[in-house]
Amino acid sequence: MAQSTAAAAVLAEDSEQIKQLVSFVLGKEEFGVDILMVQEIIRLATITPIPNAPEFIEGVINLRGKIIPIIDLRKRLKITKEEVKNAKHTRILVIEIDGNVTGFIVDAVSEVLKIPTSRIEPPPEIIVSSIDSEYISGVIKLEENLLILLDFKKILRIEERNKLRQVHQDLST
Repeated sequence: MAQSTAAAAVLAEDSEQIKQLVSFVLGKEEFGVDILMVQEIIRLATITPIPNAPEFIEGVINLRGKIIPIIDLRKRLKITKEEVKNAKHTRILVIEIDGNVTGFIVDAVSEVLKIPTSRIEPPPEIIVSSIDSEYISGVIKLEENLLILLDFKKILRIEERNKLRQVHQDLST
């Protein structure tokens, strides 16, 4: 009888879908991204500026022989530039968007969270109605604060993704 109770508990746990998120900090806010989108997390490397690059691209880095563009996520999300308390915690999230590997600078990576999907709430209506906020896919209430869930496939507008694609093509030739 005890075995069937344990098996039922496992089945109940399996029926609750869990989403793994990488949480990171920008300024005073905490954000999250689906762990399946993140290829890797690296320390901030020397960024080489690209002449005539779109303003949202900081430059490029050499990641094990592959040149990837780098975007400052603070600038992209229009988060005020305050002094980063500890620049040694600054990281680059390496993410593939539309088949192109791109790096996003964040102030710090916090942890990997396992969150039941039932705890992910849709963004408030005021945010959804703002055209610039379509990349916010949900909000999660944590013990002390809120975690804003980002969809990196929507972080860049279509014309920006096209410019990024062009940068990738220029880099590969």
